[in-house]
Amino acid sequence: MKVLVIGGCGFIGSHVVDSLLSRNHEVRVFDRQPERFRPALAGVDYLFGDFADRMAMIEALTGVDAVMHLVSTTFPGTADLDPRTDVIDNLGGTLSLLDIMTNLKIPKIVFLSSGGTVYGVPDTVPMPESHPLRPINSYGIVKCAIEHYLAMYQRTRGVASVSIRASNPYGPRQGHSGVQGVISTFLNRAFSGEKVEIWGDGSVIRDYLHVTDLADLCVLALSSDKTGPYNAGSGVGTSINEIVEVIGSVTGVPLEPVYKAARSVDVQRSVLDVSKAKVDLGWSCKVSLRDGISDSYEWLKNWKSRQG
Repeated sequence: MKVLVIGGCGFIGSHVVDSLLSRNHEVRVFDRQPERFRPALAGVDYLFGDFADRMAMIEALTGVDAVMHLVSTTFPGTADLDPRTDVIDNLGGTLSLLDIMTNLKIPKIVFLSSGGTVYGVPDTVPMPESHPLRPINSYGIVKCAIEHYLAMYQRTRGVASVSIRASNPYGPRQGHSGVQGVISTFLNRAFSGEKVEIWGDGSVIRDYLHVTDLADLCVLALSSDKTGPYNAGSGVGTSINEIVEVIGSVTGVPLEPVYKAARSVDVQRSVLDVSKAKVDLGWSCKVSLRDGISDSYEWLKNWKSRQG
């Protein structure tokens, strides 16, 4: 199968590319710029451009059998600052993508949604895919809207779709400047001997998933005849304070947290029920939290050493 990976040079996208190649798929990548942390891969067709550029997207989509839509121009913590741009870039861009797929008769798309933001404050934990969608920020609202449009295009245009509702992915090649993820940011602070900042008292619980497990689920979903939403998480909740403890144990560097005022956008407890993916797709997490954090730290140290 020839697969277009939109956002294939990003953190998650680069691992999805690895998973596709390991299963002998032909891969084309469309992104704004090359990968930051490694050179281009042999055998991958790279195209660079803007997701909003319709002609560039037509070129990228021509001749492919399926699409991995992993790109987002916003982050959960910052999308509220400019909701209009969030809607125009991400929802508008996805609708244009779906129209082009319809015209080119590309039959399937896997979309990276968000298990951490689409459900909002949970009625039950862990949350199944049937849980009401009540997002409390722009990022989650736009992800929900895209999921609904995917369902509409499946009903009316025949474009089969899967939405992967990912929890909190982490792992090698994740940015560590404080924008993308708690684990990568804290590991970088540990490496540099800096204090870590925690919003609230550190009791907020999240579901952390190693990026290779997420990538494998995306590829399984693409190769399956299943459609609809699938949660992607470990199914286990871990507090921020517990993350600090594990990082200190793995790195040998005790972290010094600085606790700041809690944020209104932070749901206290978010853990995903992943039984549907296990039953339908035969998927399960293979990387434990401790092993994944250790793997991430080794990658970070090696990358830092190469930078001099």
